[in-house]
Amino acid sequence: MSVIIDSATRVLVQGITGKESRFWTRHMIDYGTNVVAGVTPGKEGQEVEGVPVFHSVRRAVEEFPADASLLFVPPRFARDAVYEALDAGIQKVVVLCEGIPLHDALRMRRAALSTGAMVIGGNTSGVISTGDGAMMGFFPYWIERVYRPGRVGVMTRSGSLTNEITARIVEAGLGTSSIVGVGGDAVPLTRFAEVLPLFEADPGTDAVVIIGELGGTMEEEVAEAIEEATFTKPLVAFLGGSTAPKGTKMGHAGAIVTAGKGTVEDKVAALEGAGALVAGRPSEVGELLQTVLAKVG
Repeated sequence: MSVIIDSATRVLVQGITGKESRFWTRHMIDYGTNVVAGVTPGKEGQEVEGVPVFHSVRRAVEEFPADASLLFVPPRFARDAVYEALDAGIQKVVVLCEGIPLHDALRMRRAALSTGAMVIGGNTSGVISTGDGAMMGFFPYWIERVYRPGRVGVMTRSGSLTNEITARIVEAGLGTSSIVGVGGDAVPLTRFAEVLPLFEADPGTDAVVIIGELGGTMEEEVAEAIEEATFTKPLVAFLGGSTAPKGTKMGHAGAIVTAGKGTVEDKVAALEGAGALVAGRPSEVGELLQTVLAKVG
């Protein structure tokens, strides 16, 4: 099973004619993703990897109805691209770019919530359903070595750490069901706690790993979900930034400790207090998963 996307999901690519988007569109198709159309204003009538290109999202979905859209657009154009997708009725949108203006991100999140849509990003590697051959985003060509099908869901704020952690999951003899990168920007368009119910309802997911970091309160919100029993499956966490000296500037805009909140220590205390297991090093994640999964059979 999977969350957010699967091999039947009809995917639209906005900004499909750029060099990077052409490369990753080919990779997504090779992986099994059902890419039905692309959009670049002024390029209608072209094809990219056999995918027809349209001037607008509305023109595209008139001929090829889409369930999800992947955005390969610069940060300053992300808001309008998201609005265009939502206005055309698309309910799942992944925004890859980093550094979306703060107020644009706030407006995008409000628009998604008001329409009941899920917009994921920015600054994300995307989403992938390893058990069902579908991906939207940047997942490398050696994907099969660290993204093997299994029954562990993953939510992450870091693309590079995702590769490391999933490799450890595979080393432990396990695999992943779906991976959701919520991204590292200051305003996540979808938060960890909003993805948790999808994994809770997924019969193909037995446990969840979250890859967090200092800054923000998303990890504490996960702890609250466990305490309130809205999420009941085993959960293992790894939090980056625990050894960073105070005042160090981190790579993600969201990795900011504000007014004494958002420290790794606070997050660890909240998660462990709720009953989650927290790995001190990436190498411990697989071992902790084996432990909790053995307990629940």
